[in-house]
Amino acid sequence: MTGMSDFKTDAIELVATGFVFTEGPLWHPTGKLFVSDVDARIHYVVDLMTGHKSVIRTDSGGTNGATFDLDGNVIYCEQEAQRVVRMEDDGAITLLAERYGGARLNRSNDVVAHSSGDLYFTDPQVLIPDDERELGYSAIFRIGRDGKLTPAATDMNHPNGIAFSPDESVLYASNSRPDPHLHAYDVAADGALSNSRVIAEMPYVPAEGTFEKYPGVFRSKSELGGVPDGMKVDEAGRILCTGPKGIWVFEPDGTHLGMIQLPELPANLAFGDPDRKSIYVTARTSVYKLRTEVAGTRLPGIPR
Repeated sequence: MTGMSDFKTDAIELVATGFVFTEGPLWHPTGKLFVSDVDARIHYVVDLMTGHKSVIRTDSGGTNGATFDLDGNVIYCEQEAQRVVRMEDDGAITLLAERYGGARLNRSNDVVAHSSGDLYFTDPQVLIPDDERELGYSAIFRIGRDGKLTPAATDMNHPNGIAFSPDESVLYASNSRPDPHLHAYDVAADGALSNSRVIAEMPYVPAEGTFEKYPGVFRSKSELGGVPDGMKVDEAGRILCTGPKGIWVFEPDGTHLGMIQLPELPANLAFGDPDRKSIYVTARTSVYKLRTEVAGTRLPGIPR
C-alpha cells in the first residue's frame, strides 16, 4: 500500500492569501481555482499563474463546498442561504434544492457528483439553533439526474465533507461534532446507500467558552483546533480529510497513515492541474498547494 512519502510536504506553496475564511476549492482546466470566502460571503476565482483573485459573486449565501455536474456547470452548497444551486454558463443561478417535504434544509455543506449524474450533499443541523430547525435531523441528500431530492442517509449527527471511492462503490463522509469520525456507506447501482459504518475515529478538541468568529456569530473554542471537514480521495483509494492540526490521511479501511501539516489550519482541499497531482488546500486566510505522486480521482463532470 502507498504510504505518506509521495506527498511533497517540503515544498508547500502559498497560492493566494488575504481571505477571511477559505472553503470550497474547485480546480478548473483553464488554470483557475474557485474559492469561497465563506465568512465574507464572496466567491472568487484565483488565477493559478499569478495568484490574482477575481470576484465571481458577492452576497454568495455563504458558499461552501462545490463540484461540477455532468455538464461542467459548477454546483454550490450555500450554507447560509440553506440551499444548493447551479451556476449557468452566463452566470445565472439556478435553484436545485431548498426544501424537503415542506421543510427548509439545514446548512448544505459539501457536495459531490456521481458518474450517473446524481448529486450527493451533506446537510447538518448542528449549527442551527434548536428553535430554527425545520427538518429535525441531519442528512446526506441525493439530487437525482431528474432533479428529485431524496434523503440518502439520516444517521449521522453532523455530516460535513463527502467523497466517493475511486470505483464509486463507497461514499465517505466526515462527521464533525460531537463525535468526530469518518463514516462510510456502500453505494448500490440505483444510488441507494447502505451498510452505514464508522471506519475511523478522529480526536475531539475540547475547550471551554466561545469566540466571535465574525461579528455577532459565536462558536465553540473547540473549533479553533479543527474538526473533520473537507475530504477527497486519490486513485490509491486513500482518504484525505482535513481535521485537527492538518490533513489526515487514511487507507480505504480507515487505517490512519499520517498527517500533512500546513502553515494554517485547513478546512478543505481539491486535486488539480492536468495530471491531478497537485493538492490545493483552503486554510483559513489562504490557499496553499503541494504536489503528490498519486493523482486524485477524476471528478465526473470536470470540463475538458
